Amino acid sequence: MYEELRHLAAKKMAMEPAGQTINATALVHEAYLRIAKTEEDVRWDNRGHFYIAAAEAMRRILIDRARRNKAIRHGGEWQRTELDSINAPAAAPDKSDELLALDDALREFSKLDERKGRLVKLRYFVGLTSTEAAEVLGISKATADRDWAYARAWLHSKVRPEK
Repeated sequence: MYEELRHLAAKKMAMEPAGQTINATALVHEAYLRIAKTEEDVRWDNRGHFYIAAAEAMRRILIDRARRNKAIRHGGEWQRTELDSINAPAAAPDKSDELLALDDALREFSKLDERKGRLVKLRYFVGLTSTEAAEVLGISKATADRDWAYARAWLHSKVRPEK
């Protein structure tokens, strides 16, 4: 399972903007440590149970990092300025605000529909495909696709409301 989780984390991290301070291996290790720390006698009912716990742990790690990046003591209110005179690649855009808004919306959404909230965590934070997430949740791929479309639209309306 370690290799599978590392592969999923690598897919997730590939979708993140460049300049991340955590790599896929570190994300998997930190997620496992969080899972192991919170549950003394870890007994997984099935593979899906493990993936759901891993998805939640990875989500929390990424959210904690986004919050830390926005903290004042870490320069959260500083304005980034690009220096044109240096021939270096531009800094990756800071997506902390968007990630924090997504987390708030996902918490609200999960209260309305827990299964769809889990689907979002598995698809977005772990990087499972629709088929893999459907298998983990014990639903059909068609149901997972419908739920994913609904969840994305709902979350988009909360994260980026029309002005």
